[in-house]
Amino acid sequence: MRDDLYEGKAKQVRLLPNGLAEIYFKDDATAGNGKKRATFPGKGELCCRISERLLAYLAREQIPTHLVQRKDERTLICRAVEIIPLEVVVRFAVAGSLCTRTGLPYGHPCTPPVCELYYKRDDLSDPLINDDHVRLLGIASPAELATLRSLALTAAQALRTLFLQADVALFDLKFEFGRADGRVWLADEISPDTCRFRDVHSGQVLDKDVFRQDLAELVPTYAALLARLEKIPALQVPAFSHQEVA
Repeated sequence: MRDDLYEGKAKQVRLLPNGLAEIYFKDDATAGNGKKRATFPGKGELCCRISERLLAYLAREQIPTHLVQRKDERTLICRAVEIIPLEVVVRFAVAGSLCTRTGLPYGHPCTPPVCELYYKRDDLSDPLINDDHVRLLGIASPAELATLRSLALTAAQALRTLFLQADVALFDLKFEFGRADGRVWLADEISPDTCRFRDVHSGQVLDKDVFRQDLAELVPTYAALLARLEKIPALQVPAFSHQEVA
């Protein structure tokens, strides 16, 4: 593989020569740390468009994000960052692995929200770790870890409030962060691949759990979520126009 190209489960990242990177959203979906895989034509475009809106919104809310602009229907131009190998998960309601680890019922509120750290290592199945493990592994300094937690909680609360305007409940979401220019930036994506969304009234699943649990068709589910988000005034973005980026 080329040195300037990184191939992930759902995205390709290509480094550009000007301190930027192209993030190309693939149509692939995985679950169970890659044990379950499928391809859904149109998924990449939907995740790209949703991520663009949500990252741009957080940037306007004074959360430093790596987003620069959208290049085409499934490619974002972003600031190139050194990814910190941590997934920061913020949970507002019990779901997924938190059910099995705590015995609490699905949907039980997390008040205040729970903030968890996972070590980004596919070969270790991305284990849950704590602050002492972060120190032992040398992943982030105490100051950086405090920044990650603060940014994650602030961004998650802002998004949770925003989604309620579309009758969408945010159960949990995963953030990734990176270093560049002497500071920490919110990176990667924010989409139904990385969040748990539920309809406020019916409890309908509006995220990748439809694939994990074989509940419904993935692309129509993602498209329905995007349609809801497009109606929120704060998530309006200018009409896309093609432009070449070196």
